Amino acid sequence: MKCRFCKNQLTDIFLNLGYTPLANSYLKKTEIEKPELSFPLCAYVCKKCFLVQIDEEEKPENIFTNYAYFSSYSKTWLKHIEAFSEGIIHRFQLDEESNVIEIASNDGYLLKNFKKRNIPILGIEPASNVAKFARKKGIPTIEKFFSHKTATELVKKDQLADILIAINVLPHVPNLNDFLKGVKKILKPDGTVIIQFSAYLLKLISQREFDTIYHEHYSYFSLFTLNKIFSRHSLNIFDVEELSIHGGSLRIYATHEQQKLIPSKKIQKLIAKEKKLGLRDITTYTNFNEKVISLKLDLWKFFINVQKQGKKVVCYGAPAKGNTLLNYCGIKNDLIEFTVDISPHKQGMYLPGTHIPIHEPKFIRKNKPDYVMILAWNLKEEIMEQMNFIREWGGKFVIPIPNVRVI
Repeated sequence: MKCRFCKNQLTDIFLNLGYTPLANSYLKKTEIEKPELSFPLCAYVCKKCFLVQIDEEEKPENIFTNYAYFSSYSKTWLKHIEAFSEGIIHRFQLDEESNVIEIASNDGYLLKNFKKRNIPILGIEPASNVAKFARKKGIPTIEKFFSHKTATELVKKDQLADILIAINVLPHVPNLNDFLKGVKKILKPDGTVIIQFSAYLLKLISQREFDTIYHEHYSYFSLFTLNKIFSRHSLNIFDVEELSIHGGSLRIYATHEQQKLIPSKKIQKLIAKEKKLGLRDITTYTNFNEKVISLKLDLWKFFINVQKQGKKVVCYGAPAKGNTLLNYCGIKNDLIEFTVDISPHKQGMYLPGTHIPIHEPKFIRKNKPDYVMILAWNLKEEIMEQMNFIREWGGKFVIPIPNVRVI
């Protein structure tokens, strides 16, 4: 395997999670007795550019064409996106003459904030089931994977972006260089691309967020490495924001190099912080595997104690990260009776690999479990508030990342 950015030969393992099914390949009841595909899930680090990455074990077309994740079911996330949209409108003085294009626009959760201000919008979404949902809400959406070819087609139709937005999409791109060629192509000469993603490498390592590694996340970035990648494509990162959302996210702002914008001092400050915490030292990466094994053992100790006491554990959430966690740790439906999820698109399905059934949240009140382990730990405050009624029977919450905590 060679680095998908700099083509250097990859030899250093960051984390080996064994064989797991695709994290969003939820099963119907009729499918749980059938053979289930699983794939190697091993992340490498490039010692030349420090890009952490997994191999393309499965094509994006087989992961994203019919997708189980809809963005509109978290109040925390929608509130975050509404504030982001308002900030962008104000900062870049967007109006009816502007054009906002979003890559991987999902169900229109973001673009609706620009639509209500009569700002022209376009969504690009590869998942046909999700794109259909967005169009029903009046969000113009084309069903395509974003690439240099897609950008060229849109430019021919005079679809260029004043603001190009890609939220939680860059890690999902196996061909980084082609993607950024497309970004450069579709961006107006004075346009700005805003890219935000979770699983920011600084947080992933320091908070042991290993469960954010799954097959549809092909790459994991530091700002140092992103700066190299964007510079290679004559794009200048001029601002950056560290965000607490989703366990630690990064948001970058970039434009064409020709604009010659003076970069914010926050960029070099954050790159220096990354260096201080060891993100330019290969041993920081190669030692991560042991830290994850330690967390796995702590989780097993918790379940052993629970079994000894004859108590019941269920889960909240059916996120992709939860499937990485459960499958890697070998925690199946003999230890967890069920999980619940607020998304109706997941209810009635089963988690891949572990075959744990997914119910609606009210199922917890009916069953009165002793512990609710929050798989969607990035939304733990929202979930604990929603599920606070478990205190009525002495129920407790379990947070698995970065340490196993009972609350």
